[in-house]
Amino acid sequence: MNNGKMLKMPMPSTDSVKVAVRVRPFSQREKNSGSKCVISMHSRTTTIIQDPKNPEHTKTFTFDLAYWSHNGFQKDKDGVFISADPGGKFAGQKEVFHDLGRGILDSAWQGYNTTLLAYGQTGSGKSYSMIGFGANKGIIPNVCEELFQAIENRDKNQEYQVCIILESDLLSRIKKPGGLRVREDQQLGFYVDGLKSVPCENYAQIERLMEQGAKIRTTASTNMNASSSRSHMIITIQFKQVFLDRDLTKQSSINLVDLAGSERQKSSGSEGDRLREGSRVNLSLTNLGNVISALADAAMGKKVLHVPYRDSVLTKLLQSALGGNSRTTLIAAISPADICYEETLSTLRYAERYDYEYLLSIRVMPQPHFAISTFWDWEQRLGRNFALWAVLPHLVRIPSLFLLQEQQMMKTFPHLLNVNEDPQLTGVLKHFIQAGSCDAGQAASNAIILQGLGISDKHASFTNSGGKVMVTPYGKCNVIVNGVPITIKTKLQHLDRIILGSNSAYLYIGFPSERGSEDLSRFDYDFFQLERAAAEGVSADKLGAMNSGDGKADPSVLAVFQDYVKLMPLVAEANQMSKELKKGLNMELKVKNLASSDSRGCDLQKEVMVKVTHQRTHQVWIWSKAKFINRKFLMEELYQRFLDGEDSQVAQEDDPFWDPVEVVHLGSAHIWLQSLAYCMKYEEQVEFLNCDGLEEAVLHIHINPCSPTGQAHGEEDVVTDPVDLLGKRMDFQIRLVQCLGTKWLKEDAERGVQMGYRIYDLPNTLYTKPVWKTVNPQIDETVQFTTLNASQEFLNYLQTNALIVDLWGLQEGCAELSCSRLDLMVTGEGHILVDTKKISTVMDIGQSNQIPELYLKLLKLEQETELLRNINRILREENVLLKESIERTSSSQGERPTRKITWMTAQGEINQMCTTQQASCDREFARALKVFYQSMNVARGQFLKLRHYKPPEDDQMLRPFVHQQSQMLKDFGDLLESSLWKLKNDVALIVKQKKECLLHAE
Repeated sequence: MNNGKMLKMPMPSTDSVKVAVRVRPFSQREKNSGSKCVISMHSRTTTIIQDPKNPEHTKTFTFDLAYWSHNGFQKDKDGVFISADPGGKFAGQKEVFHDLGRGILDSAWQGYNTTLLAYGQTGSGKSYSMIGFGANKGIIPNVCEELFQAIENRDKNQEYQVCIILESDLLSRIKKPGGLRVREDQQLGFYVDGLKSVPCENYAQIERLMEQGAKIRTTASTNMNASSSRSHMIITIQFKQVFLDRDLTKQSSINLVDLAGSERQKSSGSEGDRLREGSRVNLSLTNLGNVISALADAAMGKKVLHVPYRDSVLTKLLQSALGGNSRTTLIAAISPADICYEETLSTLRYAERYDYEYLLSIRVMPQPHFAISTFWDWEQRLGRNFALWAVLPHLVRIPSLFLLQEQQMMKTFPHLLNVNEDPQLTGVLKHFIQAGSCDAGQAASNAIILQGLGISDKHASFTNSGGKVMVTPYGKCNVIVNGVPITIKTKLQHLDRIILGSNSAYLYIGFPSERGSEDLSRFDYDFFQLERAAAEGVSADKLGAMNSGDGKADPSVLAVFQDYVKLMPLVAEANQMSKELKKGLNMELKVKNLASSDSRGCDLQKEVMVKVTHQRTHQVWIWSKAKFINRKFLMEELYQRFLDGEDSQVAQEDDPFWDPVEVVHLGSAHIWLQSLAYCMKYEEQVEFLNCDGLEEAVLHIHINPCSPTGQAHGEEDVVTDPVDLLGKRMDFQIRLVQCLGTKWLKEDAERGVQMGYRIYDLPNTLYTKPVWKTVNPQIDETVQFTTLNASQEFLNYLQTNALIVDLWGLQEGCAELSCSRLDLMVTGEGHILVDTKKISTVMDIGQSNQIPELYLKLLKLEQETELLRNINRILREENVLLKESIERTSSSQGERPTRKITWMTAQGEINQMCTTQQASCDREFARALKVFYQSMNVARGQFLKLRHYKPPEDDQMLRPFVHQQSQMLKDFGDLLESSLWKLKNDVALIVKQKKECLLHAE
């Protein structure tokens, strides 16, 4: 054998495992969102990720290799991406193959089992590194190509055998019910029953098999609309070197594994879901990590009862690749965008765990595998498989007649190209629309046979006539063109986007005369979903991405928008499965806290959720994003059993479509507490706003300052400055009177409601009693609160914060909300204590929930003593001033004592009159402030309502919307102006009265 070519290859690494990370360029969606890069690589081994919410917070990860493929590149004349700067850090496909692919290939030549694992979130670039795109070939085709190039220079005394493992279903195209099964054999170990080992003579045959596999995989994925993100893909190449003069073989397997999206790992066991870790995909990723941990423990001398290879299909099949005679490489693909920060951090942590534990687990170098040759002659085996190549003639000759015919039809006829979440599967399927009319659907009699969720037997009709192509839906079948559902015959334009059923996406390619030199790659899966979201009125701007005031997009809101777009097709699929399985559920995406704010009026963190409604019982559930994704996996598994004709009935507690009835959050009302800081009563009707910012109900509420006995304060108790309340006892009552016009109750008369709220440092939420079966429930519950020594922090809170009252919807069978008052501190009268920081420092709250009477008396005595000190100080100052005044008057005028006494008496009467007048002025000023603050509360409510109004999508409605906005702005301005004018007049009148008093006194 001529080993010249092999000698040029780098010597194999002594490491049994190698971990690399690669960061890709921004996707089009990330560019459109204005994303920022949060990844940096300052060396070939170090990766740093920056928290977009806290830029000062970074995490550093160290791996064997770190590839920067984000920017700094250009295309050469062959379309290959190369570094724009000869000394730049950009890593292209060539560099990745040189470091990773050649090592895999060289290890295979030496007889080691080799495995390449690609890991990362969906769309992170895993498939690009593994397969490549266009002229930029990935690791797999480069490994295969160089393997056969080396074989061409083989030694006469050696024979080389290359087989690729594929499903035997590839021949018949008939899917076996239940899929392929994993079996176990004493000699073979774990294997997949039904796989076919196909011998290959050259790289062209492997390339054709992979292309055919992509078509079958695309068709299968369309059936569930699953893509590479929903399952693992394993390609195995068996390589044997037969030494004819010694009757020995050197044998190795090359396993190329594209793991499921890492965001699935993050969502597994989601947030208290009763069906935790339900998905087999999630379990397999978890178990892969568990196997690595067990191997690491064993290598460190710890007692390991067993390595859990059997816990998942993935670890069963990769048993030989994870230990023993194996060398393994993991490449973690990551996004650079701030909106993908959480998923990227999760991927880096998984890779770090793999790197650390697997390096520990393999301390003894694996040995190459040699065996006595017992295989029949390779030429004879190739002959036995001639029938296989006969049934797939297009896999034999390049280019084949089939490919030539397909290329000619693409140049002649308009057609549909499939668009898949996995770029490698996009454009694999082509449906030609020839002259005349043709039906599309699942029925075998259709000219265009489609598979997928929501595709009917007769789904749509395509007509090619007179240089035009028209599409017409059958009945109520779902057909979407450019994001908009259609119900009538519609003319198609070149590059129109079509979605059939739940989410089967196609790009329409028009007549040759309509085509130009368009870049079809921009019409990717993301483009379809963004267009669909825009048609439904959802965009990053409408979610408030640009509300920061500095013109910069909020990364957290952009991340929510990305989640929304990603979940749209999944929700559509879940609804279709619910329909076909007769579960009766309807799911819709919502954005939690879309129009909600905290007690200071700042926007709350937004997140995507799924509202689930049972169409018959009207029961409602709210699922988090993670819980929905977990349930979606379980729904797919149940639906697959249904498609395979198996029993799809499961126990209620195991049904992913079922949940126990729960309480539902309907909305929140904000009641600003500023009036309480001035001891003024508050009575208003306030809107409950739901997650969409729309009115859910109206709350009638009273907040009244009062005495310790509950007697309401009058206007004479109003203070002009909150500082006057500092250190004093404050009592106030919160009375929830009634809930008016509740939509939740209008939709179903059997439902009920509860309300809950917390104020300041109250440890628990207080809930009202449940009220059922009435649209305008009468609540009428009053709670009195007390602060024994009002702190400055509490007074500041009253002036800047709102009381948030939450409205909760009750359903028949759900558990009602309740609050234990055992943890609450109360006064001797039974009033709930707030502002208890000072109290907490002098007593052990855990011993009693009621303040000892002695402490209450001490506090009261302290307050009275302080008050007496202040009065005494004022009296002393007034006494000194009065004495000095009398002495000056007496010495200057020299009048008789009786005159002095008369003058002093008159002066006392004047002082008493001025004091009375002063008190009157204070009352008038308090009244003026009360009216002003009430007006400001109304103005604040109008402003918040104005802030959450969104312009309509319909252009015809834009003019009325602008008019309505203008009128609301005018009303808002008029209210402010009139309130200020009245306050000025009232203050001017009070000042005039005080001046008159002073003049009279003089």
